[in-house]
Amino acid sequence: MTKATVRLISVAVATAAAMTAAPAATAAESTQAAATATANDPFYAYGGSRPLSAFAPGTVLKTRTLQYHLVGIPTPLKAVQLLYRTTNAQGRPAANVTTVVRSPTGDRSKAVSYQSFYDSLSPEDGPSRAIAGDVTLGGLIPNVEALFLAPLLTQGYDVVIPDTEGQRANFAAGPEYGTNTLDSIRAATKSVQTGLTSSTAFGLMGYSGGSIATNWAAALAPSYAPDVNRKLVGYAEGGLLVDPAHNLKYVDGSLAWSGVIPMSVIGVSRSYGVDLKAYLNGYGLEVYKELEHGSILDALGHYPGLTWKKMAKPEYADPNSIPAFLEAVNKLNLGSAATPTVPGFIAQGNAGILEGTFGNHPGVGTGDGVMVTGDVRALARQYCATGGTAVKYSQYELLSHTGAPVVWAPVALGWLGDRFAGRTAPSDCGRIPAGNSLVPEEPAPLS
Repeated sequence: MTKATVRLISVAVATAAAMTAAPAATAAESTQAAATATANDPFYAYGGSRPLSAFAPGTVLKTRTLQYHLVGIPTPLKAVQLLYRTTNAQGRPAANVTTVVRSPTGDRSKAVSYQSFYDSLSPEDGPSRAIAGDVTLGGLIPNVEALFLAPLLTQGYDVVIPDTEGQRANFAAGPEYGTNTLDSIRAATKSVQTGLTSSTAFGLMGYSGGSIATNWAAALAPSYAPDVNRKLVGYAEGGLLVDPAHNLKYVDGSLAWSGVIPMSVIGVSRSYGVDLKAYLNGYGLEVYKELEHGSILDALGHYPGLTWKKMAKPEYADPNSIPAFLEAVNKLNLGSAATPTVPGFIAQGNAGILEGTFGNHPGVGTGDGVMVTGDVRALARQYCATGGTAVKYSQYELLSHTGAPVVWAPVALGWLGDRFAGRTAPSDCGRIPAGNSLVPEEPAPLS
């Protein structure tokens, strides 16, 4: 571990501790705070007389200010939450929530949109609900991420934290993650309460599930939100999902990450309005029911050795034989999306065997335990070939998915700092090893 990493973590821990240094909350106060963020919280519902389609994406619909909570305990830090209009995976108007935390030392000229890796199929696990005081198993992840947010706040960045999965928890729906993130930035700069304006510069940052939102936001910004794209200085991400079809093959039969298979099936079904339960056998339906409202913490390590074939009816042993599934996963392939027009820093681990993923299938290869390294290299090379912007790529051969953030976070913070300072972005274009093919998946015949 480098000295810079030690310093960053020390600052993060100290600041996180300071954030909890408010007068001790009583049990009743904590319970009351948690109650404000339940599924029945009226703040999350848009009930206006005008249809959502009447509002432009990024329009603020509701605003509230509350204390930032850690594991249900209020801190002295204030957070502004916004209900705003956005667009879901099917291109339809939707309402979503984002949280803006103002830096005690910042001047509102720079902000980081931090995309959480809360990875859940339950809306109650979203970061906005954890910040408002709710305490759930899946919501523990946004609480832990205070360690990533603290250094940003201490260095003068205001932080915008969108509920990237939307209010239906559309897990792994990359394009929706992207629009939710971009419209969150729009909303944050339109709200008087946040102090952010149209001149505030933004960086994008996220790891794992947060990297899905980060990369899709960067890719969609030029076409979906050119006004936001002009504010972006760059994107920093790690542990990236590129081609979900490859990931399902990679984690198939793994010891820890195989639970991602049913989570992805549920997420695809929900995001694109298709019913994939008809293709599952009795055991598959049982797992589907168990995880329908679960988080990554419910799936991780709970289904060792699980494979797609164990869940599917015999004739659907190859998921590519299901047209609706094939169409959806191809929509989620970043290799088919546009190239970002701002610099990027992409990091990826490659020691998946440390987390019990031993897959090395032809055309897929190895990864960090859940994300496919060859896919990430291929995307970085594609960006170099088609974008003309700088791409820094780092591959951590000895780190797995859960270990890589310790190295990635301080580098990402420094890289973003240089972009805000206007320094020339470093580039590894021309030095990134070849990766996998990212062409769309082809249909397969029934078994």
